[in-house]
Amino acid sequence: MTSTTGTTTRYLDVTGGRIAYDDAPGAGVPVVLLPGMLDQRAVYRHLVPLLSAAGHRVVTMDLRGMGESSTGFTDHTPAAIAGDLAALLAHLDLRGAVLVGSSYTGATVVRAAALAPERTGGVVLIDAFVENLPLNGFQKALFGLAAPLVSTFPGLWGALQKFYYPAGARPADFDAYRAGLSAMLREPGRKAALRGYLKGDSAPVGWCAAVDVPALVLMGGKDPDFPAPELVADRQAAALRGRKVMIGGAGHYPMAGRPQAVADALLPFLAERAGAHGDDKAAR
Repeated sequence: MTSTTGTTTRYLDVTGGRIAYDDAPGAGVPVVLLPGMLDQRAVYRHLVPLLSAAGHRVVTMDLRGMGESSTGFTDHTPAAIAGDLAALLAHLDLRGAVLVGSSYTGATVVRAAALAPERTGGVVLIDAFVENLPLNGFQKALFGLAAPLVSTFPGLWGALQKFYYPAGARPADFDAYRAGLSAMLREPGRKAALRGYLKGDSAPVGWCAAVDVPALVLMGGKDPDFPAPELVADRQAAALRGRKVMIGGAGHYPMAGRPQAVADALLPFLAERAGAHGDDKAAR
C-alpha cells in the first residue's frame, strides 16, 4: 500500500498516463508532498499525520512510473514531473499551496513554482538537488556502478536504502518499507521508468531565479549524497532567497527518519504562509 493518509487513492490523467495521489482534508495551508526518484508517496507516511493534526490539507503524489501511478511514460525529467504537479494543482484548484520536493523532485517544485505562481505559496526542499553540483565519491559510485546494476536488479535499491538512513535515524518500519520499494520496482513496466530516472538531470541550472515565493531548505546533517550537507543547504537557501534548517542526525530522508523534527521546522513556515495568505485576501 502506498497511501499516506488512509484515504482512497485518487488518479489524475496527464499526458502519457495517470498520476496517483492522496488528498487529506484540512482548513489550513495546503501542502503538496512529492517523493524522490524510485520512491513512493508513502515515504511521507510518518509526516502526513503530523501536518494533518495541525489542520493542513495534505496532498501526496506518486511520480510517473512509480507507486500507484501508471507506467509507460517516456519522459521522467524534473520538468515533466513539474507539469504533472501543475496539472494536479489546477485539478484540485489549490491556491497558496506549499510545494515540497525531496531529492530528485527538489528541481520539480522549483520549476512548478514558476509554472503555476498563482497557485504556489511557497517551496520546501528536503535533501534536494537544485542547480548542478560536482558529484562526490558516493554519487560517482552510485551512478557509475550501482545505477546500471539497479536497472538490472531493482531489488538492490532496497539494499542501498541503508546508506541513506543512518542507523540511529531509521523508522520502526524501515525494513518493511524498503522491501516494499524493491517489490514495487520489480513490477512489470517499472524498469523503463527506473532507467529514465537514473539518466535524468536532477539539478538543472537556472530554475531558482524564476522562483518568487518564500522558500525553506531542510537538510539531514548526515546525508551521504552531499560531502558537506550544511554548505549545500546554505547555497540552496541563498539561490532561493530563503532560509535553511538542518535536521540533526538525519540522512537523505528525514521526513521518514526524523518526522517530528521535519514537522517542527515545516509547521512555522506554513503558519507564516497562512498569515501572508490572509493579508493578501484582506488587501483584495
